[in-house]
Parts: sequence; structure tokens; C-alpha cells
Amino acid sequence: MRSIKKIHTAVSSPIADLITYRALPTNSVDHIDPFLFLNHHGYQEYPVNNNGLPFGPHPHRGFETVTFILKGDLTHKDSGGFESVIKAGGVQWMTAGKGLIHAEVSSEEFKKKGGELEILQLWVNLPAKHKMTEPNYVGLQKEDITQLNLNEGKVKLAAVSGNWEGEKGAFDPLNDIQMATVNFAEGGKYSVEIPSDRNIFFYVIKGKVKVNGKEAKMHNLVEFNNDGKKLEIEAHKESILLLGHAVPFNEPIVAQGPFVMNSQEEVQQAFQDYQNGEFGNWNG
Repeated sequence: MRSIKKIHTAVSSPIADLITYRALPTNSVDHIDPFLFLNHHGYQEYPVNNNGLPFGPHPHRGFETVTFILKGDLTHKDSGGFESVIKAGGVQWMTAGKGLIHAEVSSEEFKKKGGELEILQLWVNLPAKHKMTEPNYVGLQKEDITQLNLNEGKVKLAAVSGNWEGEKGAFDPLNDIQMATVNFAEGGKYSVEIPSDRNIFFYVIKGKVKVNGKEAKMHNLVEFNNDGKKLEIEAHKESILLLGHAVPFNEPIVAQGPFVMNSQEEVQQAFQDYQNGEFGNWNG
């Protein structure tokens, strides 16, 4: 059984009129290698004729963004020519690699009609060997992602990447990053074995669960030690988890603004390259 190192709580960090809780980094935890950053936007309801999400064109280099759309929708457009509107239940996986410019905004329909919105964005590091890889983007709708029915239907697991219960995840990332969202009905139980050399990412999006004997609730990020293998999870009420795991890269992390590299020099180079127009053209 894995032991729990600490249970962290996401901090309120609103962006304009967007309710946002930041689970990583906070004063109590900087990162869980290779997981660097998590913003939990919403839950909130937008009125008709709203401005939508505030994430206009901005650059990235050196890592990946994995965005989970729980409610509402998200329009992605980037300097590599990738464009899509992903609706509730879908996921976007963007590899910034050597650099691109992207925008993440609400669809015209959402801005006109309004509605519920809840979105999570996770930043996953890239190792030195992949930091300058070609940028890539894949957006999948809910129906494109394998949904597993477990515990007599009380647990529904969306296999985003990696291997879950013998089923291959929908995304095939550059590195062995296993990600899933897990929906529990009250009383639902799920147990999984994760090799002890892998770091676990465990965030409670909604509800309240018991994991390995400890209680974790909405906005809690549970940090585990690297000792046992087994996680035993039981939902005290209807709950949603973001669950992932990966072998840590154990490389220096220098993060500044939208760039995550291995050294200060590489970060300075990223700013210079961006200013020199090497991240592509933005035709927003």
C-alpha cells in the first residue's frame, strides 16, 4: 500500500472573472515530477453574451499542456495550424516542444448562449531530449476516449493515456505519462497498483474520497511516497478524480512564465527566439 506524504489544498487564484484554483505549484508543493502545474477553472455558469475564456495568444516551449474539458467547450488554435473545438468530456494534448503560440478561448456559440464551464489544465514536463521536439496537438471528443465501466457501473474511468485495466488510452504521448479521469458514484470503489518508482498525480476535482485510509476532498492534491504500489479508493459521495502517474525525469527544472527548460540560459534563449518570431506566425 502506498503511504501518503501530504495532502495539499489548491489555492484560489481567479483570472479576470474566471473562478480558478491552482493546485500546483503552491506554498506547500512545487511540483510532482514530471507534473508541473494544475489550474482548475470553474465550476461556474456564464450568462448569455459573455466574453468566454480569457486565454488569448501566448507562447510555450519545453513542456506539454493537457486540458480536460468537464463542462462547456474550448476552442484551440495555434501557430502550427492546429485548430479544434472540444466539448464536455473531451481532452486536448498539446506538445509545445521547441515552441508555438496558441490561444484557448470559448466557442462563438458558448459566448452567445452561455452555460456551465469547468476545465482543468495540467502542465507535464518534457525531458531534455524532447524539449526542442516539433510541436504537436491532438484534440479528442468524449466519444473518442475509451470509457471503462468498473465496480458494477459505480466507477467510470476515462482512459486518457497509458494503460488502464488492460485498455490502451486514447492519446499516445512521447513519454510514458499515464492519465485518466475517474467518476465515482457514492460508494464506488477502485483499486489500482502503480509501480513504486512512478510518481502519482492524484487530484480531487469534485466530491470526497478515502484513499489508503485518508480522506481527500474537492481541491485536494494528494502527494504519495514512493514505497508501496497499491491505491485503494472509495467515494464517500459522488466524486471525480484526475489520476495519473509517471517515472520522474529527475532533471533540473527552470520555469519562467510560459517556458520550462533545464537552465536559465535556455529560458533566456526561449524569450529571444519568441521575440525573433521563431515560434511561428499568429493569424488569429
